[in-house]
Amino acid sequence: MDKLMIGDRIKAARKKLNLTQEALAERVDVTLYYMGEIERGVKTPSLDLFIRLVEVLDVSADYLLRDTVSTGNVYGDKRMARKLENLTPRQRAAVEALIDTYIEYLD
Repeated sequence: MDKLMIGDRIKAARKKLNLTQEALAERVDVTLYYMGEIERGVKTPSLDLFIRLVEVLDVSADYLLRDTVSTGNVYGDKRMARKLENLTPRQRAAVEALIDTYIEYLD
């Protein structure tokens, strides 16, 4: 597990929420010193703390871990493919147009 990357992403998510390190530490019930060690990549949070961080920072676990573990995309892709298989060509085209429009407006 890449502790530095996880720490950097926790720090970035914290800053995006305009939280101080002290405020985040308080919300997840750890010391400021320990929170600093996590953000610097010195320590790895326990699973329980990791879950609290994900909830407080309002990010996915995948966001914090990607590049470290594989994502659930393969499962999701297969599930989506099965759904599309049952559609008519016209329905598939409509779904594709919806997705294209949605992606265009994400930015």
